[in-house]
This record gives sequence, structure tokens and C-alpha cells, in this order.
Amino acid sequence: MRKGGRTMRAARPGPLSFDPVVVGNRETDAWAAYYRHEWLTFLVAAVGMVAAGFGMSPRRTLAGAWYVLRANQMWSPYPDNQPDAARAYMRRFYQLVVDASGLDIDPARAARLEVEWWRVHRANQHDENVTEAQVEEALTDLYSYAYGVDREAVRPAARKRVEAMGLSDRWVQAGCHRDDPLLAAERRALVASYAALRAAVER
Repeated sequence: MRKGGRTMRAARPGPLSFDPVVVGNRETDAWAAYYRHEWLTFLVAAVGMVAAGFGMSPRRTLAGAWYVLRANQMWSPYPDNQPDAARAYMRRFYQLVVDASGLDIDPARAARLEVEWWRVHRANQHDENVTEAQVEEALTDLYSYAYGVDREAVRPAARKRVEAMGLSDRWVQAGCHRDDPLLAAERRALVASYAALRAAVER
């Protein structure tokens, strides 16, 4: 991320110094809970994900996890979801991140980019004319803006996350069983995605 046009380096877990293994594992837990509609489990995973990924205070971490939960609940129903409400909750989440870290991003724009990749991914799930390449582009847009780095630098992270989404979609179609090897493969892909993102941010 940027502050005053310069890259910030964080000494503790945060937007520039997250642990890819922890964040990837917690996000996998959140994705699994999302598709199983286990919202308390989702909230627990979101607390861990936000804590590891953004390094905020306990109060801000809990509030941020709550906003992420509510955004996902607004987005979850198909086809009658509430994208405006999802964006509003994600804007509040990104405002917390900005307030805690001083990152040079517009929370409203970050929220729009966040929910846009959700939209493109859902379209890919239901419309054969929407490709994985389009999902990758939407994720690349978000990563490049949020972390203030070149699009091509974050593309490998976006591509690996699209791979994780494909595995997740297959896991859902197979019945959302927690002992399904697809879930373990998804977990590995998400960890690899965050490792690539961390490498891009560090460069």
C-alpha cells in the first residue's frame, strides 16, 4: 500500500506484512462456511483472516470481520441478492483499514472493486460466456489498486486465486463435504495466491 506516494513497510502483521499461510487458511475456512451457510463459523474465520491480513486492533478487527460477514450475507442469495448493501458494508470495512493504517486508498472505490470480482465470479458460475480470464482481470484490478502496485505484478496472485475459485466451485457441486480432497486443494491454491501477492507487494 501507499502513503504519501511511498511504499509503507509494516513491522507487524498487516496489509504489507501478512502471513500467506495464515490468511490463505482462514479464507478457505470462510469460503467453506459461506457455501455451507454456517455464518457463525464464517465470522470466526473472518476474525482470523482480518487479524492476520490487516493487523488492526482487536476492536477494529471484530468490527471489520462483522462487516465482511454482513457483506457476504447480502451477496449470498441468488439471484435476488443486495449488491448495494454488500458494497456499503465493504466500504465500512475498508474505511476501518484506512483509519488504522493510513493507507492511501478510497474505501468506496476499493469496495466497488471488491464486489465487482464477486459479481464477475458469480456470472462465471452461471454464464458460459463469462470466462475465468474475466474473473482474473477483476481480481487484478482490485489487487493493483489496493496494494498500489503494477497490474502485471499481482496477476500471478489473481490467477492462482481464480484456480482456487474453480476448485471451490467443484467442491460446491460435489456437495460441500469438509473431507473432500477438493477443499484441501483449494486451501493450497489460496495459500499460493497470497504468497504471490505478498511477493508482489514486497517488490
